[in-house]
Amino acid sequence: MSAMTEHVKRRSYDGSRRRAQSEDTRRRILAAARELLIDSGYESTKVAAIAARAGVNPDTVYAVVGPKPALLRALIEQSVSGADRAVPAKGRDYVQAIRAEPDARRKIQIYAHAVVRTQQRLAPLYKVIRETAPSQPEVEALWHEISERRLANMQTFVADVESARPLRRGLSRSDAAHYVWTLNSSDVYLLMAGERRWSADDIAQWLAATWDRLLFDD
Repeated sequence: MSAMTEHVKRRSYDGSRRRAQSEDTRRRILAAARELLIDSGYESTKVAAIAARAGVNPDTVYAVVGPKPALLRALIEQSVSGADRAVPAKGRDYVQAIRAEPDARRKIQIYAHAVVRTQQRLAPLYKVIRETAPSQPEVEALWHEISERRLANMQTFVADVESARPLRRGLSRSDAAHYVWTLNSSDVYLLMAGERRWSADDIAQWLAATWDRLLFDD
């Protein structure tokens, strides 16, 4: 093996190791940020405390993820995607399963269970956002952006459902998307799981049955 080939392989190995270390650092930072934000709230959580819990310097937090608004965004994206990094809606497993499913009711059932899994991750963060948004414009703007994106995704979801079965007579695709958007919210999940203490399966079944009644003629 030539010296040049060995040098190239060494550089590739070193680069892969640095990327793996960076990803591990990012995961530790986000895990620490999630714990502290949920336990202490947005305003009380300092970047220095996140860094200390993650075992890094504050400068590393800023370099790897960013300031607190960027940390919160990364955590929201992580919760929505169910992955370490943001995954576009069309790339998520459950979205692909919905699009592959020919039956409209089954599409809704798949989505209802996916909503519950998402909210189990997202709802604890939403409590922090709900308490913080009135006094932190950047948090309010971030959540508004996420909510509008969710509504746009619901337009796509409803269009896919409608391709398998016509919507209820007189129901527009826009109204149908708003029905789905309202009921897949963190607020509704927290009412069901927190105040009513429904199980994950009960919530998913209720969502699917309610959307079925709202979207279709009997």
